Amino acid sequence: MGKKGSGLNYLLANDMIILVINMARKPRIHYPGALYHVMVRGNNGENVLSEEIHKNKYLDIIASYKDKISFILYAHCIMDNHAHLLIEVTDVPLSQIMQRIQQVYTQWFNRKYNRTGHVFQQRYKALLCDKDNYLLQLIRYIHNNPVKAGLEGGIEYKWSSHVHYIGKKSDIVDTSDALSIFAENKNKAVRQYLQFMSQGDTEIVYVDKDELQRTNLTKKIKKKELIENINIDEIIEAVCINENITISNVTRKTRIQKIADIRKAIVLLSEDHCNASNKLLSQKLNLSSSMISKIRSGDSEGSAYVKEVIRRWEEVSK
Repeated sequence: MGKKGSGLNYLLANDMIILVINMARKPRIHYPGALYHVMVRGNNGENVLSEEIHKNKYLDIIASYKDKISFILYAHCIMDNHAHLLIEVTDVPLSQIMQRIQQVYTQWFNRKYNRTGHVFQQRYKALLCDKDNYLLQLIRYIHNNPVKAGLEGGIEYKWSSHVHYIGKKSDIVDTSDALSIFAENKNKAVRQYLQFMSQGDTEIVYVDKDELQRTNLTKKIKKKELIENINIDEIIEAVCINENITISNVTRKTRIQKIADIRKAIVLLSEDHCNASNKLLSQKLNLSSSMISKIRSGDSEGSAYVKEVIRRWEEVSK
C-alpha cells in the first residue's frame, strides 16, 4: 500500500505505519553520530543470503570492517533475500562503509558460485533516524522481522541481534547503550527490554535533507559538525562557580533538590554545547544512564531554577 509522487511514501507493514521520505539518488547525509536504518536486498529479490554460510560470511565481513572503520552496529537481522542494519557512523560516511561490505560480499558470492554481475540491488536503502526518539523503536522493529515473517525461532531467530540483547556475546553488536536506557543493572535492563519487545511496533518517521530544515536534527548536525571547544569538565566547573557550590557536592550521591537541579542543568547544557555521551555524564555526575536519557528527552521535568542555572552559564560563556 503506498502513495507516490509527492516524495512521501506511506507504507503499511504488519500494522505499523512507516513514513518514508524518499532519499533515492540523493547524496547521503553525513555527520558524526548520524543513525541510519540500512536495508540491503538481493538483486531482483533473489535469495542471496539464504544459506547459513551466506549469513555467516556477511556478518564476518561486517565484523572485519567494524575493526577497521569506527562505526556502531545497534541491531541487525539477516533474512534470506534482504538484511536490516542499524548503524551509527562516526567520521567515515555510511556510503564508504556499505560500499566495502557489499563489494566484498559480492566478490565472494560470485566466486563461490562461478557467476558474474550484481548480487544486491544497486543501491541499498538508508534512512536517517532521530536516535534520541527512535533508537529503541528501530531495534524492536528490526528484531520483530522474523516474527512477522513466521520464521523458525521467532523472536529468537538465530540471525537477529535480539539474541545478543538477552545474553549471547557478540563481537559486532553494541547492546550496552540501548540496554542502559532501560536500567543500569544488566539483568533488570534485559527484563525491561523483553517487556518492551512484547509491545507492538509504533510509528517511526525517517527524514531526508529537506525535512532536516523542519526538525531539531538540524541543530544536532550543526552541533556535531561545529562542535565547540568546550568539554564537560569545563561546563561542570563553570556551573559550580556560578552557583557557589563545590564540584564534589555535585558529583556525590545526594537527594538534595538544588543539587539534582544543577545536575539536570549540566546534562541539558552538555546536550547543546559539548555532546557528552550518556556514559560520560553518568560517570561525571553519578547519575544513571536511564535518568540522563529521561532528562535529555524531557521526561524529567526541570524547575525554574534549572532554567536559571542554564541562563547564567550561557550569559557568562558568551
